[in-house]
Amino acid sequence: MSSSLSSKSGAIVLLIASLAGLAVALYAYFTPLTGVTGTLGALVAIVACIALAILALLLAAARGRGASVILRVLILIGLGGTFFAAMLLHQWWIGVAMVVGLIGLVLDLFRPARPARLTHS
Repeated sequence: MSSSLSSKSGAIVLLIASLAGLAVALYAYFTPLTGVTGTLGALVAIVACIALAILALLLAAARGRGASVILRVLILIGLGGTFFAAMLLHQWWIGVAMVVGLIGLVLDLFRPARPARLTHS
């Protein structure tokens, strides 16, 4: 794997998990007889998965350590909240997607540090 791809593999896993959760949430919201068709809870899960996907893209593009830490904390809160909502909605596959997203976040924590830029004085 190339170094740029391997350094972003956690964010890619997180993005894929968020999009999978979004697909399941959309299915649950629009398909009759899922038990949560048209409910506010399913709509919140949709919005949360979209927000997690955007945060995953921002994490992949983040350069500074401070920005990465803030994004990781926001993502962790989003994953936990969306997992909790999925369990209340009895949408187990959204919960599975959020656990996979947590694995992606942990992978991102252990990504190799970017080399420091040399400055000329």
